[in-house]
Amino acid sequence: MVAGWFAGGPEDFRLLGTRCSACACVFFPREDTHCRNPGCAGGELTKVPLSRRGRVWSYTDSRYRPPSPYVTDPELPWEPYALIAVELESERIVVLGQAAPGVTVADLTVGMEVEVVPGVLHEDPETTWTTWHWRPTGV
Repeated sequence: MVAGWFAGGPEDFRLLGTRCSACACVFFPREDTHCRNPGCAGGELTKVPLSRRGRVWSYTDSRYRPPSPYVTDPELPWEPYALIAVELESERIVVLGQAAPGVTVADLTVGMEVEVVPGVLHEDPETTWTTWHWRPTGV
C-alpha cells in the first residue's frame, strides 16, 4: 500500500513507526521530517518496528464500497468487512486496520487480543498491493 509502513513476511510481519529521541513518542504512520508531539522541541526520528500484538480498542463494519485508493470491481457484489482500532501493547497508540479475511464484527470484542498479519489490498495480473490486517490471536 505505502512503502515503508510495514516489513517482513508471514512469521515476522511488523508495522513500522517512528520514535522521537527527545520525547520518546511513537508515531504511526511513520514520520520522517519532525516530531508530531506539539510539546516537543524535536529530536532525531528513528524508524522502529511496532508491537505485533495489541487489544481491540473499538471496531465496526464497513457496509459501503470505499472510495479510491481502494480498488473494487463494480461488476462484483460488495462484501462488508470489519475495521478494528487496536491499542498496541508497548507503544500505547491506537492503529486502525482491516480485519483479516473471515473475521467479522461478530467475532470481535473490546479488549480481545489481536495480532498484525500481512494482507492483500488488491491484486491484478501484474501487481499485488499489500497491506496489514488484524487477526484474533489463536486463530
